[in-house]
Amino acid sequence: MLTLKSILSLLAPIVCLATVVSALPAHQLDKRAKAQVFRSCTVPNTVALTFDDGPYSFGNDLVNMLNAAGVKGTFFLSTFYHSLSASTTADTLVRSDWVDGNNWACIYNEDMSRNIKHAFDTGHQIASHTWSHKDLRTLSWDQLHDEMWRVEQAIQRITGAMPAFVRPPFGDYNDLVLEAAGARGQTIANWDFDSEDGKSATVARQKGLYDAVVAAHPSSILSLQHEVHQTSVYEVLPYAIEKLKGAGYRFVTVSECLNIRPYQTIGAPAPRDVSFLPSFLLYLPGVRCQVWGPKI
Repeated sequence: MLTLKSILSLLAPIVCLATVVSALPAHQLDKRAKAQVFRSCTVPNTVALTFDDGPYSFGNDLVNMLNAAGVKGTFFLSTFYHSLSASTTADTLVRSDWVDGNNWACIYNEDMSRNIKHAFDTGHQIASHTWSHKDLRTLSWDQLHDEMWRVEQAIQRITGAMPAFVRPPFGDYNDLVLEAAGARGQTIANWDFDSEDGKSATVARQKGLYDAVVAAHPSSILSLQHEVHQTSVYEVLPYAIEKLKGAGYRFVTVSECLNIRPYQTIGAPAPRDVSFLPSFLLYLPGVRCQVWGPKI
């Protein structure tokens, strides 16, 4: 016969378990599969040229150079927000202080949006590099989703396509980042060849690195470049294309070199339905990259 004491003793573990579960962060209650991570192509004899930190003013020339060479690239886009420090003067304004480091232009700027759409329309892959280039390992679950959805939304509004690939800033991630990316239907694509333009390598150094990788002739190459460095675009890229073509590699997008779809969905771009601030106002304290329309 069950007594009140025996019933309570049976219920105690259940109550304790419920207490523990209720104290868990919401994302742990519904565990999701982690995003896949790729550091190299899986399709042999391919090279995927990737360009981080755009959009930037060199982007349109870069796309036209790739098109002229019959080469497809993959662009991992982010944006920026700008803030003035106490020491900023009129003389240093043009150089400024970038809060999040490697981000160079507002993705919603009319010229930048047009360049992104041009790249998309001519067959290049558009992917996410997150909104403000933060170290994702330092962010909470909600902060991670905020960093990811903002640039996904921008790409979808500009091109009509919801990206299926993300590259974490600096290539860094942890389990929480993988869970957040997985929950958003994203695949993570890093690289196995670094041109070192992001480390301020000289043109000679970058060309030497391409010489070395061509001489080694790996089965495939997933390369890292940045569209924000003038010498990378106008001096190194033509050299790299010539060397890689001479080695017999086939140029593809990241999605093609992994045989994974580039976008989760493709639809119509959104209309530009608000007026944008003049670009010079983006230098005022507290003014961020302007977006159009309501949040999705």
